[in-house]
Amino acid sequence: MPSNRLLSIDALRGLVILFMLLDHVRETFYLHQQVGDPMDVTATDPALFFSRTLAHLCAPVFILLTGLSAFLYGEKQMSRAATSAFLFKRGVFLVVLEFTLVNFAWTFQFPPTVIYLQVIWAIGLSMLALSLLLWLPRTLLAVLGLVLVAGHNLLDGLHFGPESVMHIPWAVLHDRGWIEFSETLRLRTSYPVLPWIGVIALGYVIGPWFRWSSAPEQRLQALRRTGFGALALFVLLRLVNGYGEKPWAVGETWVQTLMALLNITKYPPSLLFLALTLGVGLLLLAYFERRNDGRMVRTLAVFGSAPMFFYLLHLYVLKLLYIAAFAIWGANQGHYFGFDSMAWIWTATLVLAVLLFTPTQWFARLKARRRDIRWLKYL
Repeated sequence: MPSNRLLSIDALRGLVILFMLLDHVRETFYLHQQVGDPMDVTATDPALFFSRTLAHLCAPVFILLTGLSAFLYGEKQMSRAATSAFLFKRGVFLVVLEFTLVNFAWTFQFPPTVIYLQVIWAIGLSMLALSLLLWLPRTLLAVLGLVLVAGHNLLDGLHFGPESVMHIPWAVLHDRGWIEFSETLRLRTSYPVLPWIGVIALGYVIGPWFRWSSAPEQRLQALRRTGFGALALFVLLRLVNGYGEKPWAVGETWVQTLMALLNITKYPPSLLFLALTLGVGLLLLAYFERRNDGRMVRTLAVFGSAPMFFYLLHLYVLKLLYIAAFAIWGANQGHYFGFDSMAWIWTATLVLAVLLFTPTQWFARLKARRRDIRWLKYL
């Protein structure tokens, strides 16, 4: 039986996987109600707004837990060199996966004309960076992580045109945009990686809280203290109405005011975005440690124990469902096939979660049982 600390990590990962599923169902069957980043709170239905906001937890929590898991892997291997090598190899694997199976799942184009460099790409590059950064002293790594997370918004005004030698590296690091690879292929850097490198570094830094020798109560206190501290920072900066975000304004209703406060920037993630999402994530992690004996936590942990398998599986299932629905019913929302309300999106997400639970559980058990199949650990 997994320990409380590991079960809580898998449960939190499983919860954000389900939020990711909700968002991808929305992107598949509700694309006729597309949202921007940030969203227009005067024109966006609250059900759509808050559903999208839930999905904001996904990337920050995933990448924080990636750093944390890297530390725990190193503890088990008792070798920083082995951890660095694993991170490097898995980072390369994820980058290749983004260019191939993941992008094909989104576009169904071969050869592709557009490649979207999204969250798997960001995780892969962050792992490559951490494979080098983990050799730093923990204090220095913590400072670097905080500087990247808190200070990258100072670079928001820095841009380089396509004619500049800095255009491609800066598009990868901080300035979301297009890279013209050839006359027939463009790359979209949807997830600039500079702040995500800071997040994975901070995940690695909090790793000692989860050592076998660490007292559970001390770990809970550290998670709560850091989580509430991050949320306090979010509230303070949001009330100041400045750094890293466009100003918010009081809306016509309290719901619109709340939406305006939570309407924050993901691409790249602002300091406020990361303070809010990581703060909530750390508090959820503390909650799951307390509720580790419940059925809900153990069910979520199944999804979280095979995250890459679930990620690939759900993308292809959604794409095939969309193609089948479009073939049967044709376009019913402009040029898209889709549902009429977010209630149907939530319903479809619940049905898919139930249907995908068994294959995910099967793969998680296979991965745990067949440790002799070395490539399974990369999934």
